[in-house]
Amino acid sequence: MATSYDHEDAVGYDDIGGRQEQQPDQGYDPNFVPDSVKTFVVHLYRHIREKNVYEIHQMYEGSFQKLSDRMFKESPWPSVDAVAPYVDNDHVFCLLYREMWFRHLYARLSPTLRQRIDSWDNYCSLFQVVLHGVVNMQLPNQWLWDMVDEFVYQFQSFCQYRAKMKNKTEQEIALLRQYDQAWNVYGVLNYLQALVEKSMIIQILEQEKEGLEQFTATDGYDYSGGSNVLKVLGYFSMVGLLRVHCLLGDYHTGLKCLLPIDISQSGVYTSVIGSHITTIYHYGFANLMLRRYVDAIREFNKILLYIYKTKNYHQKSPQYEQILKKNEQMYALLAICLSLCPQVKLVEENVNSQLREKYGEKMIRMQRYDEEAYSLYDELFSYACPKFITPSAPIYEEPLVNYNQDAYRLQLKLFLYEVKQQQLLSGVRTFLKLYSTISIGKLATYMEVDEPTLRTILMTYKHKTHAVGSDGKIISNADVDFYINDDMLHVVESKSAKRYGDYFMRQIVKLEEIINDMDRVKLE
Repeated sequence: MATSYDHEDAVGYDDIGGRQEQQPDQGYDPNFVPDSVKTFVVHLYRHIREKNVYEIHQMYEGSFQKLSDRMFKESPWPSVDAVAPYVDNDHVFCLLYREMWFRHLYARLSPTLRQRIDSWDNYCSLFQVVLHGVVNMQLPNQWLWDMVDEFVYQFQSFCQYRAKMKNKTEQEIALLRQYDQAWNVYGVLNYLQALVEKSMIIQILEQEKEGLEQFTATDGYDYSGGSNVLKVLGYFSMVGLLRVHCLLGDYHTGLKCLLPIDISQSGVYTSVIGSHITTIYHYGFANLMLRRYVDAIREFNKILLYIYKTKNYHQKSPQYEQILKKNEQMYALLAICLSLCPQVKLVEENVNSQLREKYGEKMIRMQRYDEEAYSLYDELFSYACPKFITPSAPIYEEPLVNYNQDAYRLQLKLFLYEVKQQQLLSGVRTFLKLYSTISIGKLATYMEVDEPTLRTILMTYKHKTHAVGSDGKIISNADVDFYINDDMLHVVESKSAKRYGDYFMRQIVKLEEIINDMDRVKLE
């Protein structure tokens, strides 16, 4: 999974000049193809031609990782020109091979500026084939997800790299000027949008609701001999668009792009763990920034419970480290959501106990709304937020400065401004929990403000505890609400629906375990 390489892009190997660019491993010969690599590409090529998805998946997830660990830990794979003769110089296979080649390079080394540009060109060629050619392949969902995920990651990485202008050489700046279309934000968005539109995925998902399609039931695969590539790339591109818009700070548009996927249900996005986590992480973060705390809490709770139950299953996966990192970040985001909107009843007990263990003490301090609380909000947000980007190219005529942190600082400022506004609400919430009815005058006296100020605070409370949902309807995030009638304030506390089902299911499982243990004991 691409995003497991969340490193700050080092400048060490970005020295562009007329000479041959050196990799860290001086002994690397791009034209030397070891026998194990010949065998790998020949078999992978054959399985792709035969549409043997199971074998492709085994080679892609297993063999590629093992060979990378054993032979290419600190050097790239052999060049595409070197392996092409073993695969009939097949154009599409060579594009796929280069896609993996660049992904490995980004993971293990620091790509040069020229390599970043070449990777962009390769994605353009690959997506052009998918959009306008005849693609007669079935590829594993894992690979198709990784393509979209890596495409967005490399765009993010390029924007971060380009924004560090201070130490750029003249050759690098000349190359950036020359290839100003490489990783252009409009180009990235256009490719993702084109994949969504050309695949007709939105119409397919609509028809599925009416029982006319089997996209989710077959995990996006085509069992009648067709290709899954365009459809599944289109599907994952909706998640890619959500992620790009979150990186740009446009949360409304991001969530709008994801609307065709019903995330309250399992779908093709849940068939790949990386896709599942990326979808919910960005969905939850966008809702947090739009003050839709209940939606964010509900989805964070579901995915964190899922990771809690299935974590051990993914231990040998190349994505395992990334799963753990995103897990920790989502607990931090959940802590923020629950501090701003105390709806603990939405959180399952296993998730809640993990949350208390990690952030219990900090969450108590975050309720105080003093300087220490703000610094905790700052700390958790900075740790858990996406790596925001500034997509525009630098102005080369001006003194060269690093502006890679500008977008992050802006989003942090907006978030902390929202937290400061919530300070008023903590006092109101405390009193609302104490009374079922209270006069406006008495509440104003208790809060040590005059009546007009109190009415302003109550209006603020109403505003801040409600948000506009994705369907345009007003949704409430309030754990305690109220209405005013003849200068009397009437409190309406939202009652939590008791879920007996979970309790009984747990007891049934325990009983079955006891019965199994008793069966094993042989009575003498």
